[in-house]
Amino acid sequence: MPFLGKVLVVDDDQNVLELVKLYGEREGFDVIGVNNGDLVLPAFDRENPDVVILDIMLPGKDGLTLCRNLRTIRMIPIIMLTAKGEEADRVLGLEMGADDYVSKPFSPRELIARIKAVLRRTQPVDAVTNWKLKYPGLEIQADTRRVLVDGKETEVTPREFDLLYYLAQNPRRVFTRDKLLAAVWGYDYFGDQRTVDVHIRRLRTKLALLPHEYLTTVWGVGYQFTPPLKGGETTS
Repeated sequence: MPFLGKVLVVDDDQNVLELVKLYGEREGFDVIGVNNGDLVLPAFDRENPDVVILDIMLPGKDGLTLCRNLRTIRMIPIIMLTAKGEEADRVLGLEMGADDYVSKPFSPRELIARIKAVLRRTQPVDAVTNWKLKYPGLEIQADTRRVLVDGKETEVTPREFDLLYYLAQNPRRVFTRDKLLAAVWGYDYFGDQRTVDVHIRRLRTKLALLPHEYLTTVWGVGYQFTPPLKGGETTS
């Protein structure tokens, strides 16, 4: 079985750790379990995982604080585990930089599918048409997964990159939230449509220095990527 990557799972429920380890190793992942928030940063530094699964409620440092801490170290994919129905926690987790979330109780197969999906989207792509998108003040590089704003690299999460790149590949096309969830998240997503809103809001903050607003809201429909109009060009 091919090795698919290393997963750091953080949860104080031993059953959750054992379940993810069982299903993850069946699929080819190396799964490391941590049951206390204070042990996460040392484990992260020691193990150098490819993806982190974070519970919110933990002894020691909580999951939201850890998510914010990890984002300052490396732009690694982070999936939050939240209690069922805790919408505020899910939104806050996304605001802190999480790429996805799974509500407890969860299906182990669904969690593994989400891990595979987020890892697949963080792998560098081959040099193909549109591997580098350039707009005034903004450059998006698919091969290195870098975003340059006025020539300077701006850190974005893996999911933020996917969303921005997808929209920028289809300038002025309007996408519903459901369409963006299906295209960017890459599976039958059962989450809240506000997931898209949170990621758009974070991207707007990171592009705020540009004189032109690239990510526009089409009220009652969704979002579109809107480059500046060229001379003589109209929107009709």
